[in-house]
Amino acid sequence: MKSLEELAAELQGYDPHALPASAVHAFLQRWVEPIRDVERVALPAARERILAQAVVAPMDVPPHDNAAMDGYAVRGADLHPSQPTTLQVLGTCYAGQAGWVQPVPAGACVRIMTGAVMPAGCDTVVPLELVSATSDTTITLPPGVVRPGEHRRLRGEDLAAGQPALQAGQRLGPAALGLAASLGQAELTVVRRARVAYFSTGDEVLSLGQPWRPGAIYDSNRYTLTALLHRLGVEVIDLGVVRDEPAELEAALRAAAAQADAVITSGGVSMGEADHTKAMMRRLGDVVFWRIAMRPGRPMAVGSLRLAPDTAPTLLFGLPGNPVAAMVTFLVFVRPALLRLMGASPSELLPLRARSNEPMRKKPGRTEYQRGIVSRAPDGSLQVRTTGQQGSGVLRSMVEANGLIVLHHDQGSVAVGDEVDVLMFEGLI
Repeated sequence: MKSLEELAAELQGYDPHALPASAVHAFLQRWVEPIRDVERVALPAARERILAQAVVAPMDVPPHDNAAMDGYAVRGADLHPSQPTTLQVLGTCYAGQAGWVQPVPAGACVRIMTGAVMPAGCDTVVPLELVSATSDTTITLPPGVVRPGEHRRLRGEDLAAGQPALQAGQRLGPAALGLAASLGQAELTVVRRARVAYFSTGDEVLSLGQPWRPGAIYDSNRYTLTALLHRLGVEVIDLGVVRDEPAELEAALRAAAAQADAVITSGGVSMGEADHTKAMMRRLGDVVFWRIAMRPGRPMAVGSLRLAPDTAPTLLFGLPGNPVAAMVTFLVFVRPALLRLMGASPSELLPLRARSNEPMRKKPGRTEYQRGIVSRAPDGSLQVRTTGQQGSGVLRSMVEANGLIVLHHDQGSVAVGDEVDVLMFEGLI
């Protein structure tokens, strides 16, 4: 079996010291294998889970032609295009009933409620507010008030019986759950929830509650990254902060690998780091250490841990320690990889295009993710500006921003008025 370094070396133009972001994406999509375990869960518990088996419509949806609004069910052929139409009212159709028993003859109509079955012979609904005159037994319609066929929902226009309603690999959001419920699906077969362990590394990193000391920092990555993992819908195993000491690092990595499908760490993967994290990762697994051609977030470790030959490998992602760099590398690389692990169908995040309100200096040869604030310009178009200082430790910038301005690998400097791509945070963080 090829090592991870050998697999990575097959990437076109592979350079572990200046790896393009696109190459990282390509490698992770090829390397990560989806979870195969599935389980049957009640519909409410399937929210944000990944569907493992397609849901096929057992019936037509809707199951019959029905009224799209309150009004009168009429025959389209009875409507005069140039003069008023008077029709006899035979009665009323209510939603939830089997429908009008007898076909409606020419010159007649039936009052109908939204969702009620269309009477036989009727193909059009005239909304109540468009009727010009009514009596106990008749209605009068202005000429051309509606076109034949309007305001009627056709049987099976949403789904035909036997048609796939939801595809395997689909993430089950509110609309998908509603659609499954409309088909009478009380339970769904979903992929087993992924288990992801996280810990921060570094002797300088303090947990909340510990007294501050000179040279130390409080651990923010633990809270941003575990929150991002919870948002993704995985089972999070929070292992806290691990000191830069070989025995503690080994114990943490072994504990994480024993419990989780993937392990994420932050800190200790930069070139020249004066700690033992990289050495311990190499000792316990098959790991590559990259300097990605990006800003922020250049250092990153990717690999797998295997505690015994007969156990499944655990994915390993070592992220940089700077708070913004850790979040950006998670959003750009780890999140898509975890979605693949979870069994989700591949989907690309589609950026918005917005005009820059300020110049941005950049040299081709790396991808930059600048924190941006998108707003509406006076002419209605989208505009974007940066949050100011773009240092990888300025966590405040991630709070102020509503998206990441993506300056692509081969892109140069941006002038005022140039359009740029923006990945919006909504749905991500």
